[in-house]
Amino acid sequence: MRRYALFSVTDRTGLEDFARGLVGLGWEILATRGTARALAAAGIPVTPLEEWTGAPEILGGRVKTLHPLVHAGILARPTEADWAELAAIGGRPIDLVAVNLYAFEEAARRGSMEEAVEAIDIGGVALLRAAAKNFARVIVCSRPADYPLVLQALRQEGEVPLELRRRLAAQAFRLTAWYDAMIARYLEGADAPSSPLPEMLLLSARPVIALRYGENPHQAGAFYLDPFRSLPFEVFQGKPLSYNNLLDLEAAWRAAQDLPPPAAVIVKHNNPCGAAVADTPARAFRRALAGDPESAYGGIVAFNAEVDEETAEALREIFLEVIAAPAYRPEAMAHLARKKACRVIRMQEPAVPCLEIRSVLGGFLVQTPDREEDDQGAWQVVTRRPPAASEWEDLRFAWRVVRHVRSNAIVLARGRQTVGIGAGQMSRVDAVRIAIQKAGERARGAVLASDAFFPFPDGVEVAAAAGVTAIIQPGGSIRDSEVIEAADRYGMAMAFTGRRCFRH
Repeated sequence: MRRYALFSVTDRTGLEDFARGLVGLGWEILATRGTARALAAAGIPVTPLEEWTGAPEILGGRVKTLHPLVHAGILARPTEADWAELAAIGGRPIDLVAVNLYAFEEAARRGSMEEAVEAIDIGGVALLRAAAKNFARVIVCSRPADYPLVLQALRQEGEVPLELRRRLAAQAFRLTAWYDAMIARYLEGADAPSSPLPEMLLLSARPVIALRYGENPHQAGAFYLDPFRSLPFEVFQGKPLSYNNLLDLEAAWRAAQDLPPPAAVIVKHNNPCGAAVADTPARAFRRALAGDPESAYGGIVAFNAEVDEETAEALREIFLEVIAAPAYRPEAMAHLARKKACRVIRMQEPAVPCLEIRSVLGGFLVQTPDREEDDQGAWQVVTRRPPAASEWEDLRFAWRVVRHVRSNAIVLARGRQTVGIGAGQMSRVDAVRIAIQKAGERARGAVLASDAFFPFPDGVEVAAAAGVTAIIQPGGSIRDSEVIEAADRYGMAMAFTGRRCFRH
């Protein structure tokens, strides 16, 4: 039986060699108009598809492969009934389909909505899906990288093994799924979503940074990005970014963006270990570093203001993995160039993700980001003594920082500078103890922020014994009255925000 291969490609990489190889093995080539012209110009025998079907391309090329002879030829199974029905309509089986899709992503990036919609491939997707569905008989090639594998199998074995055809089919379905998800993502972007959580979760992203490994050397890792988002940073110098660098970079940058400029935040293992606001970036960094200089070693620092020469000199005082800022002055870059291993990154203001997604138990946890502005008018003073003006300033700062610390989270602050942070503890009172241990004598006169309510008055009592004067927390415990009574007993001020800010 004569064997037919159908070609309809926009990317002609490897096309001529593949087609020549098939012709050399006795195959006949069918092709859509543009592909047929390219093959004919290369001296390769080819039958234009419209001659084969007797139906010309119409609607400016929108319809060229959507024809019963084409899809019946692809979908027919090797049974007597299917062969007879195919013959009755004058059709012949198609044994190989090589298609790549219109470049929708590029059209959507550069043009109007009308241009992007015109670049949505219909026939190509239908061809790939039909061939992939019938992979038991049909070979489907959805990318030029498939051509050498198929040609080698045909030359060596006279047929493409079923296992390879199955893998090629899976690749084709993966491509069409990604393609459709990308289109849906683009069209959804035209309007605000009607619901905060989608009925169906579609992920369309491609790897943009190949990482040496994941969290540990035995784990593979890569950074994937939505095709309609630009890389939100530019690396000026230093070693390639690692998986853990990117996790910490995101944590540091989000925390810095949550503070008034100029501010600096130092992150270690996805937790702030120091944060401060000051009159200059250099002073903000030195104060953030003083919050916990031991933990800051080998960390990541993010600024929300331009890094100048004075700041660059201060940064040379400690080993850091990454320095991130929205801008750098030329003289600052000259200083930082001496830290050759340190990654120096210019951050762009990224689009805040609509959803936060985490894989768990073979599925996904999806939530909206915790990005709402605090309604400070709803904060409630619950103790007899209200916070003084200076305490309020520090409480607002500490509350901003504690939102970025892993739960259970406690932040001690004074003068808009963290002096002690307790992170990721199973017991809230232990988080208080760790923050106080980090602060030492600096706990005296400091304020405290807690990301969730105090279940018992013990955390307040430990803080009071260390000299903490004011507390901000969500409230909502069944023992709130006992917690408030303890604060009043020690002359502390306490305010409830009414909103929890867990970060697991």
